[in-house]
Amino acid sequence: MKRTWTIIGVDDVRGSFKWYQELFGQAATLPAHDCFGQILDSDGTVLLCLHEWGAHEHPSLMKPDHGTPGNGLLLFFRVDDFDLTLQRARSLVTQLEEELHVNPNTQTREFSLRDPDGYYVTISALSAA
Repeated sequence: MKRTWTIIGVDDVRGSFKWYQELFGQAATLPAHDCFGQILDSDGTVLLCLHEWGAHEHPSLMKPDHGTPGNGLLLFFRVDDFDLTLQRARSLVTQLEEELHVNPNTQTREFSLRDPDGYYVTISALSAA
């Protein structure tokens, strides 16, 4: 089995950690470290890693002004509790980037929003509309 660990640079690991846990309806926990945290699925699968800008001197994670956060990156999550995730998303942001619609390619319901660091996040229903 192969898995990817998507790692994004964030200003506030704890704040972003809490935001994603709320979006996915997960129990509130703290990240393992002040500068790095992993959002995990219920089976332990890593969904997303949050890395503080500038920590550990990784060249592409030094500081956000070396590029625009979110440019060229779409965080795309398929969820089995789509309606609840949409409700939670609406409570986290003042406006969705893309309102609820059916994607003509996947035939699934989806919507998009921005996370606290400006990353574009698309949520898609696990099964067809």
